[in-house]
Amino acid sequence: MQTSLSDAYRHTAIGQEADAILRSCVHCGFCTATCPTYQIKGDELDGPRGRIYLIKLVLEGQPATAKTQTHLDRCLTCRSCESTCPSGVEYGRLVDIGRALVEQQVGRSLGERLMRRALRSFIPYRNRFAVLLKLGRLAAPLLPSTMRAKMPQAQHAGDWPVAHHARRMLVLQGCVQPSATPLTNAAAARVLDKLGISLLEINASGCCGALSQHLSAEEEACNFARRNIDVWWPHIEAGAEAVVVTASGCGVMVKDYGHLLRNDPAYAAKAARVSALSRDLVEILLREDLTPLAPASAGAIAVHAPCTLQHGQKLPGAVEMLLQRTGFTLTAVPDAHLCCGSAGTYSILQPDLSQQLLHNKLAALGSGQPQQIVTANVGCQMHLASRSEVPVRHWIELFDPR
Repeated sequence: MQTSLSDAYRHTAIGQEADAILRSCVHCGFCTATCPTYQIKGDELDGPRGRIYLIKLVLEGQPATAKTQTHLDRCLTCRSCESTCPSGVEYGRLVDIGRALVEQQVGRSLGERLMRRALRSFIPYRNRFAVLLKLGRLAAPLLPSTMRAKMPQAQHAGDWPVAHHARRMLVLQGCVQPSATPLTNAAAARVLDKLGISLLEINASGCCGALSQHLSAEEEACNFARRNIDVWWPHIEAGAEAVVVTASGCGVMVKDYGHLLRNDPAYAAKAARVSALSRDLVEILLREDLTPLAPASAGAIAVHAPCTLQHGQKLPGAVEMLLQRTGFTLTAVPDAHLCCGSAGTYSILQPDLSQQLLHNKLAALGSGQPQQIVTANVGCQMHLASRSEVPVRHWIELFDPR
């Protein structure tokens, strides 16, 4: 694609990065076939090719409008288009750049600003979110049924194994997961313990920064990344062999720390090292001898592959392969590449589109009449569970019968 960036962006780092991405796009349109929002809206500007065009116009000097912002806001950042693109266009990075530039020009209503500020002020902070969740559970009988359905059920995480193995790995604690689905990391620790690996729970680690990044607060995202790097670094120097992330959405972000902090002289090398060590939990188990696990029968299972795992981390079919290798029975899931509509804060900021996508996804997951649904991301797990008629769990729980 030919570009002619305006003087305001031509010589900036952001402009040059965006220009390189734009030039890799040949406008073939393959991406529209796998874009969830294009399938629902049927509008070229609600597909990747149209959004790329809108971002190009802004970079070339055309003023952004509220309409521009609306079409970019509707993007899930699911990156399904990246898996389809024959030219390797880094659309996810481009849309983050575009949103930030449009935000500077267009601004938002007071209500939108307050909502986004509230999301950034509570969700990324583990203790604040835990208090909010506790209050929500107490008030659940008084809440509308739609809000009650979104409230995750309380879980008992069980005991965390004492670290005694020579092989040690770190785990991202995250922000929502410790209070919403605490069983996930605890189950991962118990499973890895059986495989001769101690998973270290570093309490000072927190939000990965993805929420801030996708709400156009990149410096805030960088600060979350720096905090995690500082907390993990002594353990990495002491020989921790991996940073394990059990939420695939967070995994995409941690694997991107090297790029995010590439221009920070104090953190660039450390961030690159952390990104290189970052592994989704399924990557760890696929490399191990799983004989000690002897998983119990769980009936027919439908696997929901989060966009962040299959498109963001480029691990399509990884969970399915692991479960089939260990003897679980999986049902077929049509259109498995499409998003469930969770997408971080998308289910809050774009509820109508999110609910349409959720309806479609649950129909696909339920088509094989599974006895349970498993997934690899906390946001997807809560979103699916809000309307699912069968239990929704993280897949690691299958190996942790209690």
